[in-house]
Amino acid sequence: MALKPEVSLTVALATATLVYAIYQNATPTIADIRSVDQYNGDMQAAERQASWTAAAAVSGISLVAKDPGPFIVGGAMVIAMAWAHRHADMVNPLTGKAISDDLTMSDVVPATTQQDAPADYGYADMAVA
Repeated sequence: MALKPEVSLTVALATATLVYAIYQNATPTIADIRSVDQYNGDMQAAERQASWTAAAAVSGISLVAKDPGPFIVGGAMVIAMAWAHRHADMVNPLTGKAISDDLTMSDVVPATTQQDAPADYGYADMAVA
């Protein structure tokens, strides 16, 4: 027995709101995630926990309501929130860009510094002997 359309929409939107609330309480803000080192294990664990909790809530509400609306809208919200958090975790705080996990900081930051090779930076006359 499916819900009436106006009730189904209300339940679906409430389910999406519940998913959003789960992510807000279980994970740091996206701005905070972007400001720490990429591929942070704690961030990944928090995102996974939020995803599983939200998926369980969406499934439970959909089964109780016996209506596909909450499952479709709530499931889409779980996917959107998971993607946003995972993408934020891929962002390197030094470059502000998402880079793959097989790159290291040495691929992004030069291996030498001004102190190591002053001539490369235009300070040849300041070289320390």
